[in-house]
Amino acid sequence: MGRGKILIQRIDNSTSRQVTFSKRRNGLLKKAKELAILCDAEVGVMIFSSTGKLYEFASTSMKSMIGRYNKSKEGQHQLMNPTSEVKFWKREAAMLRQQLQNLQEIYRQMMGEELSGLSIKDLQNLENQLEMSLRGVRMKKDQLRLDEIQKLNRKLSERRDVHGPPNRDFRLTNGPGLGEHSQIPVHLQLHQPEQQNHDPPPRAMKLGLQLP
Repeated sequence: MGRGKILIQRIDNSTSRQVTFSKRRNGLLKKAKELAILCDAEVGVMIFSSTGKLYEFASTSMKSMIGRYNKSKEGQHQLMNPTSEVKFWKREAAMLRQQLQNLQEIYRQMMGEELSGLSIKDLQNLENQLEMSLRGVRMKKDQLRLDEIQKLNRKLSERRDVHGPPNRDFRLTNGPGLGEHSQIPVHLQLHQPEQQNHDPPPRAMKLGLQLP
């Protein structure tokens, strides 16, 4: 026989009430965890006992979930209240303006301007960011150079296949700044210079008088 239906009402016996609270609390937290894993849901549960003790579970962060909950409730309220909706968009516009000002300030600092209010630690962090940015620019530049050399190699190879092998074979490798292990050959065709004909000048005719 199955278990009988339990009447849902307050348990008068304190011991039984505490045991039931412990069992059902653990079961509820377990179900919340399973729901988050199985359904890829963001789940948060907060439980306060009769003595005021807090028990909680959050699949991500309880603080972020509470913030998301408040924002969602605020959005629902604004949809029902046009005046609140106007205030909401004004706050959003103010936040975007503040973010724009922060980005402009960071840009000026990266350009070497408005550094008077920065500490040594702030300047060190700014220097590290600039070095990382410069390293990325150099890597991109080197990659473009390598691509150009490879493209030139292909063109010269196709031309050599059409016109035959060159008389002399030269290899063009990468210059400084293209990496230590990059050796990409470039074949340049160099023809022998034509020999010029330098014949000696004809002998000068001897002029004279023949005497008897």
